[in-house]
Amino acid sequence: MMPLVPMSEFLPQAKREKFAVGQFNMNNLEFAQAIVQAAQEERSPFIYGVSEGALKYMGIEFTVAMARAAAEKSGLPIALHLDHGSSFEVAMACIRAGFSSVMFDGSHYPLEENIAITKKVVEAAHAMGVSVEGELGTIGGTEDDLSLDEEKAALANPEEAIRFYEETKVDCLAIAVGTAHGMYKGEPNIRYEIIEKVAGAIDVPVVLHGGSGVPDDSIRKAIQCGVGKINVNTENQVAMTNTIRGIFDKDKKVYDPRKYLGPAREAMVEVVRSKIRLFGSAGKA
Repeated sequence: MMPLVPMSEFLPQAKREKFAVGQFNMNNLEFAQAIVQAAQEERSPFIYGVSEGALKYMGIEFTVAMARAAAEKSGLPIALHLDHGSSFEVAMACIRAGFSSVMFDGSHYPLEENIAITKKVVEAAHAMGVSVEGELGTIGGTEDDLSLDEEKAALANPEEAIRFYEETKVDCLAIAVGTAHGMYKGEPNIRYEIIEKVAGAIDVPVVLHGGSGVPDDSIRKAIQCGVGKINVNTENQVAMTNTIRGIFDKDKKVYDPRKYLGPAREAMVEVVRSKIRLFGSAGKA
């Protein structure tokens, strides 16, 4: 039976071979099932992302149990990853519960403080065989209940990002390059030169947050520039919700959750499958 693994199990290969591993956020059982089904069909490694809001909704024990069941049943290399962890304490709680990877998002702190806390998280996590993601710059859009106007989002400074990696030794680094959480009103203006400069100077992949709704060509270019992990959540949420709305519109009498959650799950399988193929991770498990 395959246990949950840290992201360091497959991200070095992603950087070396220029593909990206998808982080697909888990929000309930149907998300967990859809993601692993698509990955199993495509023989792809993947990352279950879990935000603090999703943790509160599902409960940490149920979250870990679902991820472990997926790993054991599928035999795939799967990481269970805290997404945008707000503190050292939250990261440690997830590690104690069985997460194989955590993110500390200190991007809202001054650089020195972000580095100091991230180093502390890395030291503790690596001692437990757990991988860590850090973040620099501020990414616009909406993540759980937190919103940031895309115009006010701050791009990452490449020199600061390189220093951040050198001092923290995170396993992957999220940098703000023009993408945003949620769906886009227009096409995002991705700063590929920032990705290229940072990825070319550090040993680990760059992470692209806000992968939902980014044009395929932009994704391919970002991967070639050094992105090795891409986060997707909103497209799955939209696929689920639109499917359920369509069923309710056709049949006002339906009440069995399996009659609408089942088709919603299949709609998410299609989203995840298409992303895996786009990212180039199919067959890499």
